Amino acid sequence: MSRRHLPYLTLLLTLNGCSTLSTVTSQSEDTLHQQRLDSEAAASIGGTNTYDFADSSRRSVRRFVVWLGEGVNDWFGDKPFSEGGKVSHGRLSVRLRWQEDDGVDTNVRFNARFELPNLRDKAYVFFGQENKRNLIADQPETFTREQLLTQSRRDDQTGFLGLGVNLRDYVDFRVGVHGGLKPYSQARYRRQWMLSAKNRVEFGETLFWRSREGFGSTTLLELEHAYAESLLFKWQNAATITKETDGFAWSSSVGAFKILGNNNLLSMEALVNGETDSKDYIYEYGTRLRWLQPIYRDWLLIDLILGHFWPSGEKDPERQNNWAASAGLMMHF
Repeated sequence: MSRRHLPYLTLLLTLNGCSTLSTVTSQSEDTLHQQRLDSEAAASIGGTNTYDFADSSRRSVRRFVVWLGEGVNDWFGDKPFSEGGKVSHGRLSVRLRWQEDDGVDTNVRFNARFELPNLRDKAYVFFGQENKRNLIADQPETFTREQLLTQSRRDDQTGFLGLGVNLRDYVDFRVGVHGGLKPYSQARYRRQWMLSAKNRVEFGETLFWRSREGFGSTTLLELEHAYAESLLFKWQNAATITKETDGFAWSSSVGAFKILGNNNLLSMEALVNGETDSKDYIYEYGTRLRWLQPIYRDWLLIDLILGHFWPSGEKDPERQNNWAASAGLMMHF
């Protein structure tokens, strides 16, 4: 390994300790993409040091990911990564969360996916850092701990690395390892239908297995209505069952999503969650206000969330109504 790769290996090890890793580009496209980024950075001489740092950080992260993709591709054959290799779903996010009865904590998420020439039309490799529950149960983004403003301790974060196979247009199978080489697997089905010009339905089912906890499943159902070109209404639902849950642990949200100029998004949702076989069928009600906006070009975004939550039932009688908020930076690469 050459010295120029040491900073990238250091970044990987740092993520492994905090853990292990949508726009698709080939290696040749990566080169053109890199040249464009360099020219854009040079052209923005009037920009601030902060923006220069953002450009530099993104270039460094992407160089690291491409370098890693080249190394992984070599595991499976002799065809070089430059002959059709692609990096997609690259995202690095850092979030600061505050909750009235829980204090302040931070969270880091990092993920990317490789389509490798030596596995062309057969499989893909994915890696990153994620909350263990979100990762293995394949929770929809709407109901991740990050979006629900729920505490995510450092011990809950795990690095992961896996191999996915596309079995059909709507079906894929994944096997991987997470923190401490613990194996897991997933069989996933995702499909959506347009019921009319303004109405869409999406259904998903994930069957998963973990080395210690055994089998489980997550079901997703989403209905969307386009009231206007820039205004959507969504009803989103998810239910997960494992040997640790009392029946299905379910979540539901209904909300309005307003798309403003420059790809800004404003949303307001009502939330509820619980467990079907628990004494407390409903565990918590809540509301969530979210603002998502690009702050530098189209790849660096700020994500602001404000929520208020009302506990229900007797499962945790000490819980009180509380406010929560978070601020996150997301970088796509």
